[in-house]
Amino acid sequence: MRKWNVAMEMSSGDAAYPCALRERGLSDRYPHIWAYGDLTLLSQPLLSFFCSAQCPGSLILDAYDLARELRDAAVPVISGFHSPIEKECFDLLVGGSQPVIVSPARGIARMRVPSGWREHLEAGRLLILSTFAPENQTPRTALARRRNEFVAALSQECFVAHAAARSKTLDFCRQQLAAKKRILTIDRPENEPLMNLGADGLTVNQIVQRWSNPTPATEKRVSKQPQP
Repeated sequence: MRKWNVAMEMSSGDAAYPCALRERGLSDRYPHIWAYGDLTLLSQPLLSFFCSAQCPGSLILDAYDLARELRDAAVPVISGFHSPIEKECFDLLVGGSQPVIVSPARGIARMRVPSGWREHLEAGRLLILSTFAPENQTPRTALARRRNEFVAALSQECFVAHAAARSKTLDFCRQQLAAKKRILTIDRPENEPLMNLGADGLTVNQIVQRWSNPTPATEKRVSKQPQP
């Protein structure tokens, strides 16, 4: 049984370094990464998961439904799992067999891995990643923004359950869309500000179908359909 008290450190020159970062020319931005778990999980297409701390009730239910459907469809998901809805969805996702990747907004070199996570690490379906040096032990807003950028960089597409008006999440989405990152969201009136920025508004079923077979489905946009 492995002792979960020392994180692996890799540099951009290591074979295990994420190919997605190299291919997108981001290895200089993230020269060192610390990890617990199976790094081969990064070889699969990843869907990143974000949600504002404040989220309307209808979208909370949609986020829960999507997390369950992604779990059942074995879709690999990466997130900081920091906001309340993200944390709830982590609990739903981690019960499945698909890869789940967590990226805290802090250094993890001396992180105390939660006991409930260890069985998933041992089973090879959970990976913990951070780009922050060991001295960054306390999560901060600036680190959260950098963490979210890292999560998005590793993912093929982003799902944003909700980005509240004037929120940091909405600013982050604006930045990602400007950089040509594809963002998926739930097609509901509460997400109009996000869709107006250019996010694709889809139903839960459309997102799951898109990611149940991510190639070539995720290579093209899905037309909007009204939420029933």
